[in-house]
Amino acid sequence: MYSFMGGGLFCAGVGNILLIVSTATDYWMQYRHSNNYMHQGLWRYCMPGKCFTHNDSIAHLDATRALMILSLLACFIGIIIGIMAFIHSSFFNRFDKTFAAGILFFISCFFVLLAMAVYTGVTINYYGKRYGNWRFSWSFIIGWVSVVLNFFSGIFYMCAYRMHECPRNSNSH
Repeated sequence: MYSFMGGGLFCAGVGNILLIVSTATDYWMQYRHSNNYMHQGLWRYCMPGKCFTHNDSIAHLDATRALMILSLLACFIGIIIGIMAFIHSSFFNRFDKTFAAGILFFISCFFVLLAMAVYTGVTINYYGKRYGNWRFSWSFIIGWVSVVLNFFSGIFYMCAYRMHECPRNSNSH
């Protein structure tokens, strides 16, 4: 049980760090404009030597930002509860921390999956039809890696929950 929880905490910790880096950096997409390479993230777009904030409220960027922040919060709370699962306290007996942490990691995975899907769909639909020389960049890629890590965190914690629950259920009969 503890090895599953440890693996889940490791995946969640790395996934949360990747979520922070992905959300905060400006390399979601790179494109060529007027013989210069430019890049943009969720918060800013950059031309050679200078970056600017997105002044307009662009719906897909707002949705992606909000979902990434919700995912960060769910993953962070899941990590806190996951760490608390190692502590055997009578105060928390009615609250199954392994199950709660697993659910929070799945919620985090779902939010970041939605964020990545919204950004991917709109970007491909808009830039794919208008510009030929663009590509997704490393911030975008590590966002997708965090989806996988959060998913495996949830899987590990659900396995730990099942291992913890099965002996308890068989003793009650």
